[in-house]
Amino acid sequence: MVAASSLSVALAVGTGTAWALNRYVIDHVEISNVKEYEAKQQASASNAAKDYSSSNVKTTVTDSSYTGANGTVKVEQIATGSGNNTVTYYVATVKLTDATALKSAFANNQFGRNITQKTSTIASNNNAIFAINGDYYGFRSSGIVIRNGVVYRDDGARAGLAFYRDGSVKIYDETSTNGQKLVKEGVWNTLSFGPSLVKNGKIVEGIDDVEIDTNFGNHSIQGNQPRTLVGAKKDGTLVFVVVDGRDAGYSRGVTMTEAAKIMLEQGCVTAYNLDGGGSSTMYFNGEVINEPSNGGERGTSDILYVEKLS
Repeated sequence: MVAASSLSVALAVGTGTAWALNRYVIDHVEISNVKEYEAKQQASASNAAKDYSSSNVKTTVTDSSYTGANGTVKVEQIATGSGNNTVTYYVATVKLTDATALKSAFANNQFGRNITQKTSTIASNNNAIFAINGDYYGFRSSGIVIRNGVVYRDDGARAGLAFYRDGSVKIYDETSTNGQKLVKEGVWNTLSFGPSLVKNGKIVEGIDDVEIDTNFGNHSIQGNQPRTLVGAKKDGTLVFVVVDGRDAGYSRGVTMTEAAKIMLEQGCVTAYNLDGGGSSTMYFNGEVINEPSNGGERGTSDILYVEKLS
């Protein structure tokens, strides 16, 4: 989450110019065609993702739901409070026929640093019926990044979230394992941001004191902020929540503890915080359904999505 004013200061200070450009602006492409790269990696794996193309399940889409061969998505808007204490958020409940139907995609179909596109653009390019912004992996160089069963980065640094092929979702310590081991254990996707909000059905202690990426130019993630949250119920149902914020009278945003409570209210036994602020975006059936706090979408490096199957 880059503060524009802070970036302007950095660019104005002589020796800091090159650093700031390199850190925030210049693309650093490590893999130029992710789809091609993933296809090669998955082709050599014995447990490649399930092909849903032969399914006879009829696809139906309404303004608030999707039913296809790969599962169901139901979205709803919830508003609580009143006046300047109003909180507005969007909940997507996702039940998949196969856990690998939850996919990830990178901006510009490239992997690296500072590569961004709008969530809606990445979603549209990948035929998504539903999508949220991801963990903004491209803003940092650490963390374990596994996407669609392929290891892209293997530098454990924090508590991460892992989605397994069997449908389980777990919070784990990145520093106690590695990417290849996780893939062998059945991990399909990982997220590396945080903090963890709910673990074993209880709110994680100390979440209102955690800071993520507090280096120069970043906003604090604490206080009332827009949020993107992901969680799982005991039966494996996935829950995605985007909380709007920074708009008095419509939605003030929420604290970390309030975010955790929302996920508990949605029945989650596991929940995790993703990149928020102006990045918080939920996309469904061809459009952004929330109101990003920047007055419009902000570019991000990655999304989680469910493909629309006809």
